[in-house]
Parts: sequence; C-alpha cells; structure tokens
Amino acid sequence: MIRRASKVLIAGAVLVGVAGLGGCATKKYVNEQLSPVSSRVAEQGARLETVDQTAREALQRAEAAGKLAEGKFVYSVVLSDDSMKFPPGKASLSPEAQARLDAFVDKLKTDNRNVYVEVQGHTDATGSKEANERLGAERAEAVRRYLNMHGVALNRIGTISYGDEMPVAPNDTREGREANRRVVLVVLA
Repeated sequence: MIRRASKVLIAGAVLVGVAGLGGCATKKYVNEQLSPVSSRVAEQGARLETVDQTAREALQRAEAAGKLAEGKFVYSVVLSDDSMKFPPGKASLSPEAQARLDAFVDKLKTDNRNVYVEVQGHTDATGSKEANERLGAERAEAVRRYLNMHGVALNRIGTISYGDEMPVAPNDTREGREANRRVVLVVLA
C-alpha cells in the first residue's frame, strides 16, 4: 500500500511537471506579445524626449532674455490717474491722456537716451478673459500709436496686454475698477 501511494505521488508530480511545462510561453510568443508594448513605450519615450528638449530650449531663451534685461530698467510711468483712466470697454485716449503722453515724449527726447518703451495695457475684471486681453492690447496699441505719431520710433516701442491679470485695486468697487483700467509705460535702456 505504501508502494502504491508512493507511485501515485510520483505519477502526480510527473503530471504536474508536464502540465507546467506545457503552460510555459515560448520565446517567440513572448516577443509577439511584448513587441506592440515595446514600440508604444519607445514612441512615448521619444515624445517625452522632444518635450524635454523643447522645455530646455525655452528655459535657455528665458534665461538669455533675463540676462539681457538685467540692469536695463530705467524707470516706469504708470498712467493711471484721472487723466489716463479709460472708460469701461474703451481704448480711446482723452485730451488729458494725450497731454500726459506729450510730457512723457518730451522727457524721452530731453533724456536723449537710446531707450525702449514697453507699453502695458490693463483692464478691470468685468467681461471675459478673452475680451479683457483684447481690450488691454487695444489700450496699449492706442498709446503706442500716439507715441509714434509724436516722434518715438516704432522699433523702440513694444506692447503687451495683461488684461485683468494684474489689478492694482479690488474689482468689487467702482473706484477699484477705474484704477485697474490703466496703461503702464516701462522704460528700458
């Protein structure tokens, strides 16, 4: 009986071993199954490398621009008093605003320096982000055109719109919204 039980155990172990060997994957099968996965992993790796390279190049450009601008700031003029506040939704310059810009142009001419003027357009928070971005650009462009018409070369003037992104006052009051509708002139050497 012991002999018979031991033969049954040995036979069972052999059957389990044979069944286990039959279930093993062949090298060809594994390669066929992993090939699509490997190619997708390689594609993703290539995409990540491209994104990484683009990010490194952008960082290098930003660092270079920062080095160029470093120490170049001369002064800033904020045109946000009553003469330069824009009416809601408008980009037109009032006569008072034009007088302020005339004084600014005279200062640029008397300084007689090789400067660059960045005109920053700002809005209050009423309206959509896209509309505020466009309105800020229109305000900056109105000032840019006025400066050019009065003797400042176009290649020395750049514009940027911050829309409602950089408020100087809360937008929940009328006075705050008026203060935020402004133009800032940054003079760089």
